[in-house]
Order: sequence, then structure tokens, then C-alpha cells
Amino acid sequence: MAEELKSRKEVPEKLTWDLTKIYQTEEDMYRDADAVKEAAKHIAETWKGRLNTPENIEACVTEYRHLTEVMTLVHDYCDLAVSVDYYDSHNQERLGRISRMVSEIQSDLSFVRSEIMEQDEIVIEKAIEISDGNKYYLKDILRDKPHRLHPEAERVVSALGQTIYNTPYDIYNNAKLADMKFEAFSAKGEQHPLGYALFEDDYEYEPDTEIRRAAFDAFSKKIREYENVTATAYNTQVQTEKTLATLRGFDSVFDYLLFDQKVTRELYDRQINLITEKLAPHMRKYAKLIQKVHGLDKMTFADLKLPVDPDYAPEVTIEGSREYIEKGLSILGEDYVKMVRTAYEERWVDFAQNKGKSTGGFCASPYGKNSYILMTWNNKMSDVFTLAHELGHAGHFKSCNSTQSIFDTNVSSYFVEAPSTMNELLMGHYLLKTSTDKRFRRWVLTCMIGNTYYHNFVTHLMEAAYQREVYKLVDAGSSVQAETLSNIMRDTLQKFWGDAVEINEGAELTWMRQPHYYMGLYSYTYSAGLTVATQMCKRIENEGEAAIEDWKKVLAAGSTLTPVELAALAGIDITTDAPLLDTIETIGAMIDEICELTEEIE
Repeated sequence: MAEELKSRKEVPEKLTWDLTKIYQTEEDMYRDADAVKEAAKHIAETWKGRLNTPENIEACVTEYRHLTEVMTLVHDYCDLAVSVDYYDSHNQERLGRISRMVSEIQSDLSFVRSEIMEQDEIVIEKAIEISDGNKYYLKDILRDKPHRLHPEAERVVSALGQTIYNTPYDIYNNAKLADMKFEAFSAKGEQHPLGYALFEDDYEYEPDTEIRRAAFDAFSKKIREYENVTATAYNTQVQTEKTLATLRGFDSVFDYLLFDQKVTRELYDRQINLITEKLAPHMRKYAKLIQKVHGLDKMTFADLKLPVDPDYAPEVTIEGSREYIEKGLSILGEDYVKMVRTAYEERWVDFAQNKGKSTGGFCASPYGKNSYILMTWNNKMSDVFTLAHELGHAGHFKSCNSTQSIFDTNVSSYFVEAPSTMNELLMGHYLLKTSTDKRFRRWVLTCMIGNTYYHNFVTHLMEAAYQREVYKLVDAGSSVQAETLSNIMRDTLQKFWGDAVEINEGAELTWMRQPHYYMGLYSYTYSAGLTVATQMCKRIENEGEAAIEDWKKVLAAGSTLTPVELAALAGIDITTDAPLLDTIETIGAMIDEICELTEEIE
């Protein structure tokens, strides 16, 4: 039985991350916040109205870059504290105060980009030539030039930044993590505690069908109570994006959201279209296998996370995971292994289970500091894959943060999931080599299918397919309400799973469960990154050190290259269908082998 979650203050310190690596005390953070305000004032007083020469542009942007480094640390320190405990009102208030300061500074300094844009291209190009750490920042200004608003309009948009960009997500998170209180549910004659994290980390994988489906029903009933406020927050998000797209002269909201990713609509649509069409038959086969091995009367949406062999998967402690991850990622070199060890020893990871903590996992990498990984440890092998995934982000940003300026570390979301999913694949391939036992091999393969590929090629891809339909409506001038969103999600799931899976009541509410919809066109990028990772993993296995050296160059490049260029540096051509089709075939072959091994084992 799942246990009731503790409050943040009740969890052991060793299970939490150490934010003192950013600031020893809150007072230290506020001192830097004051310094940032003074630096912003100095930049405005010194450079406003003077950004008309290459030398002035370079000097001003350099000051702005250094301010950005400190301002990022101040904001991340406050934001990370809130993410592990949405019940802490002090941290909430502090983040609100710092976020307002950031908006004010960005508004006051919006003149930097606006004034540079007003210059002749030859002046900007000369500034690029003499630039030290600002070259790509200035190149992006040239690229943005056709879409910039009047300087005063840019200042107003920046001043409203927190309201425009953060409020919908804040409403979503507070409804989900602060307001939503779950009651216990009844199954098998007992009461079982329920919570967001408990459901997604525990009950979705529960082998007992009665408990699992009862948890799904109780969970769905509770989140349905918040469907209208969640829909309102989301509609505000997409309508704001559409308004900004129109104001900036984009033909569609898709073009606006893909512009910063530096990818074409063709690359975006390819991921959704090909996976929906080509992967669906393989995943339906996998769903039928789950139904068969568990002896289910029918296969429902609530059963899809079931492991093929729940009795075999060993429990893994946090300490026990170290050996798996160190050995699994050792192929990337000793420096990488050192980073993994440091992550454990210096508390980069927040493993704790507590009330008010964000669900899922993420890795934040404040410039000039170590990474911070949020996850919830449940003693499952899936946790090892999750941690390896987030360490992939840590390794990526350790490399590019130490090589590039802070302006050149904003890696396109199209590519950013490649290093993380690559680590999951390396873990799986390492485990496959440790034993010849058929049951063990099947277990590892199902970990890869059930976690890595399912999560990125199915869960997030379904989000992306649903999201595309929402934006089509928004582009056509419509708004979206809870009923509309649920209908779109139900149709999306039904199209993918066909007759293999019953899309039972509550499945249509899946649109309420992911924060990715508040991050633009992000969901599809998981499959894009994993496509690159799958192809790169094959290169490493076939070519060894030469491929690893290419990958290290990719990790260090940051955002100095576009996704197409980053993939090309890794020896992969993502302008064609071939990498994605080969990846889908790889998934299909793994599912076929799982089915064959199941027949042999039985």
C-alpha cells in the first residue's frame, strides 16, 4: 500500500538538494539581487541612446551579459526552492518578489535589443566581428529584426513579462500542487491514500487490477473538479501566444513558436505524422502483450503503464543506483563519471517524496554552478533511467556552460532532449550486456520500451498531436474550453490506440496532467531528441571513440548551432525521414523480441 506523503520539513536532508551551492543564505541572494538592480541602472544610464557604434554595442551587451549571469542565479535560487514545496508561503512570496524585479529589469533594459535593431545591418555585423562572447546574441538580433515591435511596445511587453508568460503556468501549478487535495479511495476492502505523485509514480504501475483501476477512477474524479480553471489557464496561454504571433508578424502561432527553436514546420509535422502512423501498430502489439501476460478482461488506458514482468523487476535503492549509472555511462569517459559521483556526493538531486513537490522530473543548470535535478525516488529501475536522463541534461549543460557564454547556452528545445534520452539508451544497452538470462533481457527491453520510448514517443507524442489540434483551432480564431480539450484528447488517443485499448472515462483528462503545454511546442521535442539519441547510440556502438568525440563536440556547442547543424555534427541528417523511420523500426524490433522472449519464457 502507498504511504501518505510527508511534509517537506519531515523528509531527511540527505534526500534533498543543496541550494547553498548557489547562495549560502537568503541574505546573500538579496545582496546579489540589489547588485543586479544597480547594474541595470548603470547600463540604462550609461548606454541608453548610445548604441549606435559597434564598440558601444559590444561594451553594453557585455555588461548586460554579466548582469544576466547573476540575475539568473538569483531567480533560479528562488524558483528551485518553490518547486519542491508549493505549500511554503515564504518561498512563494520571495519568488514573486524576485520575478517582479526580473520583469522590471527586463523592461528597463529592453532598449538594448531595440536600439541595436534600429541600427543598419552593417553596424550590427561589425559589432559581431569584434565581439568576444556576444556574437550569437547579436546574430539572433539580426534574425529577430523583422519581428520586433516598436521600442516602447517592446518595453511594455517586457514589463508585463511575468503576467504574460508566467501567470497561466502559475495558475495551473497552484491548482494542481497546492489546491488539489486528494481523499483516500477504497479498493479490496481497504482505504488507500492518494495524491498526484502517488498516482503517477505508484498506482499507474500497480499490478493489482482492482486497486489500479480504482486509483485511476478516484484520481480522474478529483482532477475533473478542476477542469474549468485548468482550461481557462491553458486558453489564456494559447490566446496570448496567438496574439503575440500576430503582433510580431508571423503567419501562424506555429511559425511563432517554432522560430525560437530554429526548426521548420516540416520537421515539427514529420515527428507527429510519422510516429502517429508508423509507430501505432507496434505499440498496439505491445498493449496486447500486456493484456495477455496480466490476464486482463480488457485493455484500458488505465492499464498501459503495467510492466510485462512486475514480479521480476528488482527494487533499487538510491545508493544502489550509483553503480548502475556510473558503469552504464562510463562509455562517455572518466570526466563524465566524475560528474555522476559529484552529483551524488554533493546533493545535486532532490530524491524526496513530500507534499507540494512538483511532479515528474527536471534538471536546472544555473550558469556557473552545478546542476539541480528534481525527481521522486520510488525504488524502481525506472528511477535509475529517470536519473540517468536528468544527468544527461546535467552533462550537456556542464559542457556548454563551461565552453560558451550564457547567451549561447539556450539550446533549442528540438535538440535539448537528445543528450538526456541518449543516457537512457546507454543505460539500457549496458544492462543488456551484463547477463544472458532471457528473463533479465526481456526485463531490460521492457524498461526501455515501457519507460524511455513509451514516455518520449507515446506519452509526449500524444500530447504533441493533441496540442497541434488545439493550436489549429486558435489559429482559426477559436478559443478552447474543458469540453473541447477533452474531446480533442480522446480523439487523439483513440486514433493512436485503435481497437487495442479502451479509452475509458478519465483518459480524456490527460490534457490536465502535463505542464509542457505552458512551454510552447515542447512536447514533440522529446521524440525528436530521442530520434537523434537512438541514431547516435548506434554510432557509438558501431564506431566507438570516434563517435563519442563527435558527441562531446555536440554537447559543447550549446546554441551556437541550429538543431539541424547539431545533428549533422553528430553525423545524422534530420532533414530526411530516414532517422525517424529507422528509430521506429528499432522500437518495433524490440517489441517483437519482447513478444518472442515471452513465448519462450512461458
